[in-house]
Amino acid sequence: MTGSGGSPGAADPLGESLAAAVRRTGARSGGVYLLDPEEATLGLIALCGVPVDAFAPWWRAPYSVHGPSQDAVRNERLVWVSSLEELARCYPRVAAGIPYQLAFAVHPLSEVRHCRGALLLMWAPGRSPRLSRRERGHIAFSARRIARVLDAAAVPPVIPDRPRFVPPHRAAPVPQSGRAAAEMVERLPLGTLAVDQGGCVTYVNAAAAGLLGRPAEQLLGTQPWQSLTWLDNIAYMDAYRTAMSSREAVALTVVRPPDHRLDLRLHTDDGGTSVLITPGVSSRAVAARPANTDDLSSRPAGAQPTLTGAPSQSRIHLLMALAAALTETLGVQDVVDLVAERILPAFGAHGMIMSTADAGRIQIIGHRGYDPAVIEQFDGLPTDADLTPAGRALTTGASSFFADRGELSRFYPRAPQITDKHAWAFLPLLSSGHPIGCLLLAYNEPHPFPAGERSILTPLAGLIAQALDRARLYDAKHNLAHALQQTLLPHALPTVTGLDVAARYLPASLGMDIGGDFYDLIRLTDTTAAAVIGDVQGHDITAAALMGQVRMAVHAHATAGATPDQVLARTDRDLADLNASRFVSCLYAHLDLGRRQATLASAGHPPPLVRHPDRRSHPVDIRPGPPLGIGVGSPVYPLTTLSLAPETLLALYTDGLVENPGIDLGNTIADLAHHLGQAGDLPLPQLLDSLVHHTRPTGRHTDDIALFLLRPHRTAAS
Repeated sequence: MTGSGGSPGAADPLGESLAAAVRRTGARSGGVYLLDPEEATLGLIALCGVPVDAFAPWWRAPYSVHGPSQDAVRNERLVWVSSLEELARCYPRVAAGIPYQLAFAVHPLSEVRHCRGALLLMWAPGRSPRLSRRERGHIAFSARRIARVLDAAAVPPVIPDRPRFVPPHRAAPVPQSGRAAAEMVERLPLGTLAVDQGGCVTYVNAAAAGLLGRPAEQLLGTQPWQSLTWLDNIAYMDAYRTAMSSREAVALTVVRPPDHRLDLRLHTDDGGTSVLITPGVSSRAVAARPANTDDLSSRPAGAQPTLTGAPSQSRIHLLMALAAALTETLGVQDVVDLVAERILPAFGAHGMIMSTADAGRIQIIGHRGYDPAVIEQFDGLPTDADLTPAGRALTTGASSFFADRGELSRFYPRAPQITDKHAWAFLPLLSSGHPIGCLLLAYNEPHPFPAGERSILTPLAGLIAQALDRARLYDAKHNLAHALQQTLLPHALPTVTGLDVAARYLPASLGMDIGGDFYDLIRLTDTTAAAVIGDVQGHDITAAALMGQVRMAVHAHATAGATPDQVLARTDRDLADLNASRFVSCLYAHLDLGRRQATLASAGHPPPLVRHPDRRSHPVDIRPGPPLGIGVGSPVYPLTTLSLAPETLLALYTDGLVENPGIDLGNTIADLAHHLGQAGDLPLPQLLDSLVHHTRPTGRHTDDIALFLLRPHRTAAS
């Protein structure tokens, strides 16, 4: 929620801490991001000194992207960017979407128990390119203070759909001087309007109210783009952001419907933005221009108005940023999410539907801002070019723009009128010249779709189409790989009397969802079984195929009565006969529930963890032999014997669970063993989740993970 002034109160410790951070560091504005481990995104929860709507493109940031906020959280270090040039040099992907001169620092919130996040602080251009030791200390202190506030919250903080605005600290105005200034401004012949740092109108004189066509009382306390819906335009917001970031005067021309042009000059400082408004060119001059020319020309103060339909530099930056983001999408859902999270707010749209054609009917593959009941009525409609604009886009590849309901009804009288939207853009998604989908952007109010906006929506639709085409291919390969993976892993583990088991396979977060990690439980007799876990080198179909061969070989040798060392040695010979070009790590455990004993052998695999009934937990001291398939002649696999008293827990895992770049593997394994000892008497499936979350709290991992838990209980045969 946004506000119009004042200071955060004592009942708002987060807002108070954020406002204090901005004041203490001398920054112009700041915000607090939290990491959402489920969606792997950084989400903005609070913003100080900048209107929330103006910051909409940066409410959320994918955690996987190489960016300053992501680096600060991931590496737990301060990231300082002194200029747009340095941003372009260090983070070109991020710089493509930020055409504004500013400096900023991002400091991790590393002392919060139940979440991770970052403090963002922004300065106007022109400050020193280096942070002093004192400034670094203030930033670190502010981050620690905010972390403590979040940590002390009774309820863990969550990322809202819309971040809240925190008013900055400001000295109270002197009543006499404020009244005198207002009286002076009222006498001026030009319109004047004041907007605070939250984007709310705090003052408007009579001349400005007349030029804007709205009584002053209907403007005060509102945000201009909300009370004057014709200002809710991506290009106008770009000019506003430019004024806020540069602190230089910015001039632009806007159009108040139907054809009243107004020249605006924006002057911004730490207190907010002052706007001077004068009548623009005459209606006759406007009428002589093409009907769909752009409504905005943002230019340096003092320049003459330039009425042109060419995209502005900020729009080109926007297109570059969205193009870069689209290149990082994988599946169809990723494309849908990016359009909803980045493109809708960038163009001020309130709803979207993405659809494809299937057997002559519209198939909706994603939507936002629409009631599911409405989607059900649209899904499955015929792709009839005369019935709906979506059908026309899917069959002919033609785009359509409807500024209001009347336009849509005139051209498509049979189209269903079952939504509360009032303006629509139907954009065909063309790949190799053929329509593969349709993107619908919808608005809650009439929207004119000026030429400048159309000029960026059209190429953007082409980029979305390319991403969608790649995503459909990726999803097809993903589904094929997943089906293959399911055939190679055991569908269900056999029941062994006296033994509780649970296993989990997690593919790498990126890639084709297939790899060479495997596990198996082999029932040998009524009181004995074999547990095996392994990792084939690589993350592709070849690795998965070799994994299937290794698993079958181990199964065959185990059921033939071989000892653990013999199972591994014979499997190694099998790989040599297959001339396999990849090596395999493997751990084999023979479980004798009658004698309450386990015998283990390792082929270059990470040591298992054991938790004793008294909760002592540690890695098993096992001496591994060489990995399978490396061709060392006659490898030796030493045996290790382990007591298996009832309620002893044995945890087998692959290296994807514990390997982290730059962190000692032994320390990670020891830390995981400690967590296992502290986890309590959880059911094994929940314990699996706890162990994975402990080492991979964000849910993102670049390697496959297999985890296998075994626990004999007191009903085991003796």
